Amino acid sequence: MISGAIRGATAPVENTRQSIATAAVELVSQICLRNQLQSADIVYIMFSATQDLDAAYPAEAVRAVGFQQVPMFCVQEMHVVNSLAACLRVLVVTNKPGEYRPQHVYLGAAQGLRPDLVEE
Repeated sequence: MISGAIRGATAPVENTRQSIATAAVELVSQICLRNQLQSADIVYIMFSATQDLDAAYPAEAVRAVGFQQVPMFCVQEMHVVNSLAACLRVLVVTNKPGEYRPQHVYLGAAQGLRPDLVEE
């Protein structure tokens, strides 16, 4: 049973293996914390990165911190002129039971992507 999808993004991210890993782990950790999720509550995670972030796969770092059983997929974000650069986005699909209102997480400059979803 899929009960919700949680969106998130962070920017700017430096195009280094360590920076991409740190950003991905921070983003997924914040989503789990704010939504009271355990890895067992997650159906899958999809990452996208702008074309300027090509030094590492974000899923690799998230798997390394305890999400080995969660299916993950990484794609390149569609390039749009004047869009936010150095941006890592995520979609976490959950099977959390009961009434559930997802808390989306936008960090840094990515807060401007969806101000309607950023909670104060």
